Amino acid sequence: MSLKPTQRSRAQESRAAIQRLYIAMRHLFIRGNYKPLGVSGEAMIEALTQLRPEIYGSITDPERVELDGLLYIFQRLPKGIEECRYIRLISREGFEHSAFKPIVPPKRRRNSYRIDQEQMFIEMTRGRSDIYDILTHLTFMYIEAEKIRRNSEDHRGRKKRDWLMLEEIVRREDQGEEYNQDIAYTYLSTLLGRTYEETVDACRRFAKDPDVNSIFHITYWLGRLSSDEARDSVDREISFSSALREKVGHHIYGEKWASNIKARLAMLGLLYQPIHIISANPHSVMNSFFAAKAMGEDDELEDLARELSIEANSEMRKSVQEYALRNGMYEVEDHAGTGITVQIFDTSKINPDILPRELKWNKDYIAEQKPVILVMDYAFGEQAYETMDELLKPYEVDGKRIPINVQSISIMGKAGILEGGKGDIMVPTAHVFEGTADNYPIDNHLKKAHFEGKGLLVFEGPMISVLGTSLQNKDIMHYFLRSSWKAIGLEMEGAHYQKAIQAAAKIRKSINENVVLRYAYYASDNPLVTGHTLASGSLGVDGVKPTYLITVQILNQILNPE
Repeated sequence: MSLKPTQRSRAQESRAAIQRLYIAMRHLFIRGNYKPLGVSGEAMIEALTQLRPEIYGSITDPERVELDGLLYIFQRLPKGIEECRYIRLISREGFEHSAFKPIVPPKRRRNSYRIDQEQMFIEMTRGRSDIYDILTHLTFMYIEAEKIRRNSEDHRGRKKRDWLMLEEIVRREDQGEEYNQDIAYTYLSTLLGRTYEETVDACRRFAKDPDVNSIFHITYWLGRLSSDEARDSVDREISFSSALREKVGHHIYGEKWASNIKARLAMLGLLYQPIHIISANPHSVMNSFFAAKAMGEDDELEDLARELSIEANSEMRKSVQEYALRNGMYEVEDHAGTGITVQIFDTSKINPDILPRELKWNKDYIAEQKPVILVMDYAFGEQAYETMDELLKPYEVDGKRIPINVQSISIMGKAGILEGGKGDIMVPTAHVFEGTADNYPIDNHLKKAHFEGKGLLVFEGPMISVLGTSLQNKDIMHYFLRSSWKAIGLEMEGAHYQKAIQAAAKIRKSINENVVLRYAYYASDNPLVTGHTLASGSLGVDGVKPTYLITVQILNQILNPE
């Protein structure tokens, strides 16, 4: 049935909610502070609940606390943040030289500092996307905290017995005393509005991550601060430092990061060599070159990589890295605060006899051209534009501008797939920027045919660069998939990378206009399938096959060009 002209589809309503959320966050950032349950905070809560992002599950249920979503955000927020009434987002302001011990969340590389019992400072050095991401997570956290508070009180606002028992359990847990876990799960299930079985399962998943407090601890502190605010008007507050507001959008961190890389290339005598940039994780290229020799095994590269990905094999991974550093790989540590580490591979120093059979090495080409491969770790959202834009600028030293001889740029990333499942491969033909009229068709040197017949599904077509993966719901994603866009997946960096590349090649003329481009993604999740969102957990070893299929294809095009 078609909509009347005055009616709006759920996808339209959802896109409007995303825009309202971003406008609210921009306004609050400029203002400098807000109260999560004040008028401004309530506007964000209303927009987020109307949006109903898939990753936040049962966010709109007034009683059931969303457990997968909570684990997802607490793996990305600093440990202990649930205890803090005051949260301040800052730029890099010297705390790295203080006596405060940095707290680094396992799934987001950002330093945080616990100033006192009630206050947490969080460094934001990765651009606006990082700020919007954390504000979205915090808004969700406050929504769930309100549910816990309501579940802990009777109709007269008095604390239930289950809450008083939880207080005792948390006290014992903090003191290292024993308690009856089955009884504890029962009390907790009431406060979470979940079944006993769901509560036990959540407790076990939270307990597996040493960088996240127990669900008992988190539930207690979320409920306690929410109750303090409701009963005693002791408001929670989020603020932004003046230094952060001044620096965002000015490429301060990206410029330092890129200058450091170019200085290292110059020091190594590689500045004038053909450069091939790869945005990927910091292990796949290294392992592709050196794992076989370092491990002394003649297995398939995929099998070696699978063995290295096992958590218990940290010493083996270290030995591969040490071997690589002795045989043509250099590491550029990030001192600028971007969180993006860089590896430089001097192919003239790599012995082709140590390479796995999957790599095709053109000896004559390598000897003549001596290509350099520069691998940069994943950027985050808008940070992709900042870092790539700065990296492609000429190197300025002693009053000279030395152009970087960039021959190719390859982007390998994780993305949400709209058809298929985890581990499948997406080959984009264009990036469409969500919420704008911006679109970036690309002449992709990676094709669907390169990956077919390898045991994975492969999709080719446009991809959506979204404002935030945690802001997508099924209505929006169905629209991307079924409309004339016919999108195959969604990610956060592609349009930003391509915007920087096009500006450097076609407007600034700082790199070759015919620079070779390669884009390929493997599916970290399918947000249209229940239980397959990012909140359901990481890919684990399922990500090994697509990662190395893409890595090998990129390297072979660099090392043995047609």
